[in-house]
Amino acid sequence: MEEHVDSGQQSMLEGGFHLPHSMQIDPRRKRFPCCIVWTPLPVLSWLIPFIGHTGICREDGVILDFAGPNFVCVDNFAFGAVARYVQINKDEHDDTRRETLTWDDALRKSTQEFQHRSYSLFTCNCHSFVANNLNRLGFRSGGWNVVNLAVLLCLKGRWVSKTAFVRSLLPFVIVSGLGLALGGTTYLSFLALFAFLLVGWFLLGTYCFKNLIQL
Repeated sequence: MEEHVDSGQQSMLEGGFHLPHSMQIDPRRKRFPCCIVWTPLPVLSWLIPFIGHTGICREDGVILDFAGPNFVCVDNFAFGAVARYVQINKDEHDDTRRETLTWDDALRKSTQEFQHRSYSLFTCNCHSFVANNLNRLGFRSGGWNVVNLAVLLCLKGRWVSKTAFVRSLLPFVIVSGLGLALGGTTYLSFLALFAFLLVGWFLLGTYCFKNLIQL
């Protein structure tokens, strides 16, 4: 959880590209070359802590994130500082695509596409944008969607710092404590139902009604 990257990660990032030593992760400057990044969302993350806002970074570390209708933020990550990140692995990148499309070229094409898309939390959101980029890059042969992207971030995401870890989870702990103190099992029932409906929507929209959630 420390705010630095070990020397073994400085020259090669997990998305399949060798970078100069000067192009390393620098949380203070908000630079995460070739990374998927995540930060908690107000209210939603207070109830379900694995839900958050995502973005993907260029080779120079600048963050791109789909933050609203026809709008992709550049170097201004919506909803706060990066809390977790995943570096993209060179060995899991499609070599046939790399011959004709560089990392930044792929991100540029996805950005241009999403600058003409409506935003919806339920059908076309920040996860859709990142999954679109990963599929365009051929990361792990493609097949990315909002569900397996969320699982990747939960399982492989590295905390930027101990502060980021506390900042992300403390609101959930406080809200849960208050909910249990004031509502008891009623609060637990509400939380379970809310999580079931939200997760169920994305599972159904991804795997049963495949045109429902856009990528």
